[in-house]
Amino acid sequence: MDAMKKISSASDHRHLAFTDKDRTFTCLVAPRRPAESTLWWWFSVSGGNTARYAPFVAAPDDTDDSVRMRILTYYEDHLSRRMAPAGTPWRRAAS
Repeated sequence: MDAMKKISSASDHRHLAFTDKDRTFTCLVAPRRPAESTLWWWFSVSGGNTARYAPFVAAPDDTDDSVRMRILTYYEDHLSRRMAPAGTPWRRAAS
């Protein structure tokens, strides 16, 4: 684990992989679309989930530890929102 490794420039496509709670997170820096110059942290999670997520823009001062913490925070929030009961479409009018 190289916690002090940083993105040195916009052209530096970083890769990062780590395991948390028996899930492997595979992360990389890449543009959201081929024609864009802004780089985002993309990640996917092992376990049959084929979704890829791009939760935040890559910054020059990103370290492995800071990215890991941001991705875990994002993903745990994502899971808790998915597990929450669906809200009712009916709203009571204000009295």
